[in-house]
Order: sequence, then C-alpha cells, then structure tokens
Amino acid sequence: MKKKINQPLEGINILDLTRVLAGPTSTQLLGDLGANIIKIERPESGDDSRNLGPPYLDRNARKPKESAYFLSVNRNKHSVTIDLTKKDGQDLAFKLIKKCDVIVENFRAGNLKQYGLDYANVKQKNPKIIYCSITGFGQNGPYSKRGGYDYLVQAMGGIMSITGEKKGNPTKIGVGVSDIITGLYASNAILAALRFRDKTSKGQHIDLSLMDSQVSWLSYVAQSYLISKEIPKRIGNDHPSIVPYQTVTAKDGLMVLAIANDRQFRDFCKFAKIPKLFNNPKYSTNSLRVKNRGSLNKIILKVLKEKKIDEWVLGLNKLNVPCGPINNIKQVFEDPQVNSRNMKIKMKHKKSKKFIDLIGNPIKFSTSKVKYKKSPPTLGQDTEKILTKFLKLSKNEVNRLKDKKII
Repeated sequence: MKKKINQPLEGINILDLTRVLAGPTSTQLLGDLGANIIKIERPESGDDSRNLGPPYLDRNARKPKESAYFLSVNRNKHSVTIDLTKKDGQDLAFKLIKKCDVIVENFRAGNLKQYGLDYANVKQKNPKIIYCSITGFGQNGPYSKRGGYDYLVQAMGGIMSITGEKKGNPTKIGVGVSDIITGLYASNAILAALRFRDKTSKGQHIDLSLMDSQVSWLSYVAQSYLISKEIPKRIGNDHPSIVPYQTVTAKDGLMVLAIANDRQFRDFCKFAKIPKLFNNPKYSTNSLRVKNRGSLNKIILKVLKEKKIDEWVLGLNKLNVPCGPINNIKQVFEDPQVNSRNMKIKMKHKKSKKFIDLIGNPIKFSTSKVKYKKSPPTLGQDTEKILTKFLKLSKNEVNRLKDKKII
C-alpha cells in the first residue's frame, strides 16, 4: 500500500549551504513543495543577505537583521548555525549529510574541499547524495575560480547589451534575474536527479552556473544571432520581431500594447477606427509591420493618444487584443488578478507582533499542495531542534558544541 502524502517532496531532506539569492531561491521552492530544508548558516553573522538593506523587518535590531532581501527567499527552512571551518563543525555537517537526499551549495568552485565537504568526499559517505553546486562560472573553464554575481553576469552574459534605450547605455534588469533563473534551473535539475535516483539508486553531481543560465535564457535573441550572425541591438521597449509590441502613450500615460498576430492587429485597427490600416500592403502581415515599423508607429502612436489607458484596456481586451497598464509594485499588489491568485501571503514571524506580508508561490496544483508552513527563520532559530530531534544528539552533546562555539 502506497504511503499517502500531501506534498510532492514530502520526505526529502535537503541540506542548504547556500546564501544570498540563487541558491536560496531554489531551496525555498523545494521547501514550498514539501522538502525539509536545513539551512546551514555561519554563527553570529549568518547568510549575507540578512543584512542587505534597508528595508528590514525590525529597523532597530542589531546584526544580523531580517532584511526584505532575506525574507523574500527563505521561508519553509530551518536555520542551523554551524562553524564549518572547525573539525567538529565538519563532523556535524557529515552527520546531517548522511541523513539528507540533496545538498545545495554556492561556494566558489573548489572552496568546500578545504572542509572536506566537496562532492568527491561527500559521495564516499553518502553515495546516493544529489549534490548541486551553483557558481558564477561553473566547475571548469578559464573563469571557474572567479566569483560570480548577478550584475556581473548580466553584463558578461549579454542581457545588458540588448536591454535599454536604442541610444542609451546597456541597462541592468531591475531584479537579480540571473540569480533567480539559475535558482529555477537548479530546482528543475534537482527534481530530475531525484527521479533518476528513484530509477537507478544513483546520486550525482549537478554543476550549474549563473553564466550558463544567463546564456541559456537569451533564448530567441541568441538564436537569432546564431542563425543570422547579426549582433542584436538595444531597441528599448520594442520587440525585435513583433510589431506593434511595445510601450505606447495613451491620453493619460504609458501602457503596453502587445499585438502578436495579424488577427489582433486587424481588431485593434477596427477599435481604433483606422480599419483601412490593416489592408495597407505595408502593414498587413507581421513581417511587413516589422519592416515598416517606423511609418506604422507614426500612425498608431498618434491615434493612441486619443483615449485614456482604461478605455484602451477595457475595449481591446473585449476583443482579445492584449494590452495593459504599466504598474508600479504597489499597483501590482493591489491588482485584483494578483490578489485572486494569492500572490501575497501572510505569515507569523518571530520578530514581528503582526503577520508579515510575503510573496506567494505561483504554482497551483489541483491535488498536491504548496504549503507555507514556516516563515523565514531568525539566525539559528532551529539549531537545537534539528540537532536533538533530527540527528538525535543528546543535550549534553549540544551544550558541548555550544561551549566550543561550533553552533
């Protein structure tokens, strides 16, 4: 008889040796899906991102604080402090490793070897372990020993070269998207490795880098270069191969018009009271509209100023012509669609008398569940619990480790 479970990853134990954004993004997602996440942090200081602010949950608190940055990617985790630079700390880590299915780490390539926590050594103790390494540039190659950060990888990985106004400077995307995408790739790879282990009883090492992930999600823009050998250029908010698919100005401000096919363009022209435009041989297909982007924009941008944003959005969406406002973050969380999808959640937190708002998980299952069981932990909040209940250490042993400042 199969054991009943409520969440997809129930029963999976993950040792989280990551910090800041890419790794924590991955482990938070896995925790939302039911995995038991044991987050190892340095005693006293913890994950670097705890202090990346303001804003902080408690602006008057001493370090380590609870920054918004840390809160965004660390729910459903147990915080355990261990000094991995000491032999007793390494021994304690191995006790955890023997009981875990997955390790996720984002130390610089080769750095964990000095603590005996590299994949080759860990595999000896737990042959079935799935060991995911997240680095800036990967485990091999001329840049493998370099530190990698999102901003740097956005620059080196090409995304900044195609982001920004045509006559402006290359521009960074507004969030650490290279980190976040790498975290999503890591989750995907870990799930695939767990499935492989289910079938073969074999663990493995996953080598994932920010740079590789960044290059991968250049997607159709990179593919266009590989086919044409023409270097893509910045075109602001326009789309390189779809028109009109861009920021436009209505009577009362900016909005986005995202016409992706000829039917939508025809219906837009009808609603805008310029039906003859669709039949113009210069604009009747998307390829022609791309070719004649400049002259088309002169016509439609003038027409769009005749109505307010709400008029365009209401009228065009009735015709299934995609368009919408450009919301700021406050407006995003006031949006009825966002609220109906529970993309803002409330959780209790140890350092707050009130419930705190957190970003929800976008995955909606029909049968299994995403659960918000534990708010982002304070530093070392779960050390004693994990050591005594998960590892079954005695209180005397825990006190010994405290006295030696291992935990």
